Amino acid sequence: MLKFLIPILFIPLISASKPNNSWPVSATALFLLTLASLAYIPSGLTLLNISSINLIADPLSTPLVTLTLWISALIILARFRFLSNKDRPAVFVLSVRTLAAILSLFFLTTHLITFYIIFEASLIPTMFLILIWGAQPERLQASLYLILYTVTASLPLLASLIAIFYKNASMTLTLIIWVEPTSSLLLNIWWLISIIAFLVKIPVYSLHLWLPKAHVEAPLAGSIVLAAILLKLGSYGLIRLRSLFPHLNCSVTRILSSLCLIGACVTRAICIRQTDLKALIAYSSIGHMGLLTAAVLSSSKWGWEGALVIMLAHGLSSSALFSIANSSYEATHTRSLYLTKGLLSLFPAISLWWFLRCAANISAPPSINLFGEILLLPPILSSSIIFFPILILRSLLTGVYSLALFSSTQHGHPSNFTTPLPTSIPRNHLLIFLHIAPLFICILTPNFISAWL
Repeated sequence: MLKFLIPILFIPLISASKPNNSWPVSATALFLLTLASLAYIPSGLTLLNISSINLIADPLSTPLVTLTLWISALIILARFRFLSNKDRPAVFVLSVRTLAAILSLFFLTTHLITFYIIFEASLIPTMFLILIWGAQPERLQASLYLILYTVTASLPLLASLIAIFYKNASMTLTLIIWVEPTSSLLLNIWWLISIIAFLVKIPVYSLHLWLPKAHVEAPLAGSIVLAAILLKLGSYGLIRLRSLFPHLNCSVTRILSSLCLIGACVTRAICIRQTDLKALIAYSSIGHMGLLTAAVLSSSKWGWEGALVIMLAHGLSSSALFSIANSSYEATHTRSLYLTKGLLSLFPAISLWWFLRCAANISAPPSINLFGEILLLPPILSSSIIFFPILILRSLLTGVYSLALFSSTQHGHPSNFTTPLPTSIPRNHLLIFLHIAPLFICILTPNFISAWL
């Protein structure tokens, strides 16, 4: 698989001789790399040494690399208006390609220090996307929130990795036996400090304040990157790090799982009363990732396999919802749910995509969201039966805000304060179709994306 993925590492280094024509070439290359990588998802472990960088391609990292390439191509396609209007198209395409290369390396590396460096380097292109193409002056504050939260939480991880190297004289994830870097009395505290960087990036409730701010102020490309890929860095890092000391997950499961599941219910309640469309989608992501985190911490095979399915499903579904919301914004020039009314009578074709996306959000069949949640529920309940009423409440609130979102935007009389513009163009339909189609196609072969252990 790596012989198909290595070209993505060199794409950012190639300066396009015709910047205005670089975006179709980049989008085509990313689509072709995505299709080529599909053939290698079911394959076993593949190792590749490039000087001092160790890369690994296994059934866990390969689907996430495929998702990264697919979403990167869709970002370029989604920002066709910026590219055609010559709004710094070369810089935009370069930022997207650089981010795709960084994220691909993150999912493939096995060296812990390289893992940390790439984990932090992904913030730089994302910050550029928010700062340069964000529409509001508050984008500066959103970028500051993003940097402060993630970098501050990552510093304990760096110290932890140094302590692991001091005790084990190795930084390779493929090492089988690891020695704990501290005494048994401080082991649980050390583990919490080590994984807090991933919990912020996921993010779990109470560490999430940077995410709605970044989503609201980011352009469509930044929102798609944050929801579809960057939130997966935390869950992927948590899965990889648990391979070092799997027994430590069990020691903190009940505390963190309770926080994640209660936070999922609270953010669902926030979604019900939310008036900004992008903020609503951002808070819904926190609820989805809270359920995923609780399953990963359960140290169960079902939980880890279901986590991969949810990562792929959430990456596609949340990205699709941001794309649909952007199409509505381009037509109505507002994100307020009070003003966005009656889209069914104005754009019936777009309303079909709204319905499919809201159905996937409540894990309706035949989406892979349902398959992922079925895998996640048993390991969570095996941790504690007390979580059962919390899970029921979370599912109920998910259905409430999803149905409220669809009915409030599609039904009713169109607002007199907006003058909707035509939005039913082939680009919008193609973009949303390419987001939603994998959600319903992958369920035909669920082992393809779940049986990685």
